[in-house]
Amino acid sequence: MFRLIVFDLDGTLVDSRRDIAESANAVLVACGAQPLESHAVGRMVGDGAAALVARAFAAAGVAPPPDALDRFLAIYDTRLLAHTRPYEGIPRVLGELGTRASLAVLTNKPLDATRRILDGLDLARYFPADAVVGGDGPFPRKPDPAGLQYLSARVGVSAAETLLVGDSAIDWRTARNAATSVCLVRYGFGFEGFAVEELGCQESVVDTPDDLTRL
Repeated sequence: MFRLIVFDLDGTLVDSRRDIAESANAVLVACGAQPLESHAVGRMVGDGAAALVARAFAAAGVAPPPDALDRFLAIYDTRLLAHTRPYEGIPRVLGELGTRASLAVLTNKPLDATRRILDGLDLARYFPADAVVGGDGPFPRKPDPAGLQYLSARVGVSAAETLLVGDSAIDWRTARNAATSVCLVRYGFGFEGFAVEELGCQESVVDTPDDLTRL
């Protein structure tokens, strides 16, 4: 039985693809490029904002200006919650899982933006303040296991008692690097193209948030 369940944010707890894509496209258009499909931008999410911006400009075939990242962050900061919402059933699932295990968040999104999204969507109440780890904190970004290992140590549980829930290969590699179990959510926008045949015996996939309560 898992005593700690750690969630990724984008594509796992919340559907933020539209806000991220529109922010990235605003920068691209301002630089003379054509906007990208939101699904294409969604597949670029996961390694942090710098990687997202670099991938977006590469896909658009335009060289990024030196301030491309700063411009993206400034635009996205104004629309964190314009369209971003929890996936259907997430509050109910968190409420139920919180009676069985400690809950935490591990994301490569900056911590301030993460907290604003969790607060704005009334999800912060499920996670203690020190159980939310962002990509600009003291730990390297995923797939480095340090943040996940910190969250396990914080509540005194072993890797074998820890489950990471995410939507991408980055989350999968993070769990492997930390020797924890992992569950990937097929509904997340980072799941597309994941090689399911590579999953091991401690690794699973679910189709809906409600499926998480039956693991």
